[in-house]
Amino acid sequence: VNTGDGKGKSSAAFGVMLRAIARDWRVAVVQFVKSGDWKVGEEVIGRRLGVDWFNEGDGFTWDSNDLEHDRTLARAGWERAADLIRAGAHDLVVLDELTYLITWGWIDGDDVVRTIVERPAHVSIVITGRDAPAAIVEVADTVTEMRNVKHAYDSGVAAKRGIDY
Repeated sequence: VNTGDGKGKSSAAFGVMLRAIARDWRVAVVQFVKSGDWKVGEEVIGRRLGVDWFNEGDGFTWDSNDLEHDRTLARAGWERAADLIRAGAHDLVVLDELTYLITWGWIDGDDVVRTIVERPAHVSIVITGRDAPAAIVEVADTVTEMRNVKHAYDSGVAAKRGIDY
């Protein structure tokens, strides 16, 4: 679990994704907030390297015109992720920004914990997002909290393609 208010949670998860690919693991990524319109660098290279990539969100919630639609996408996205995990066809499943869906009450955190605990033994999972629920932290083998010390955005520097996405 990569959590906390600092930047780098998803970037660290995608570092693990690259390590897994280098070891010939089958990898899936499910992004729950960013839409496919973003075309982030890690998606571009992940797809080139054979990662099964799923964009299940519709963009940032503060830009949303229809939160109920976003909730529906979140629930469907979680069902897809849970099915991927249970199927066991992937050695690594990255659940990018999953914590938000639980925190916002859009999906059932107990179901997420149950899916993690009951996953096939060979399936590793990386979860990212702020405010990881205590139950997720408890069942995780490794939890890292990113702490914001300083970020360029705080001083007015816009997100940079190749650095931030």
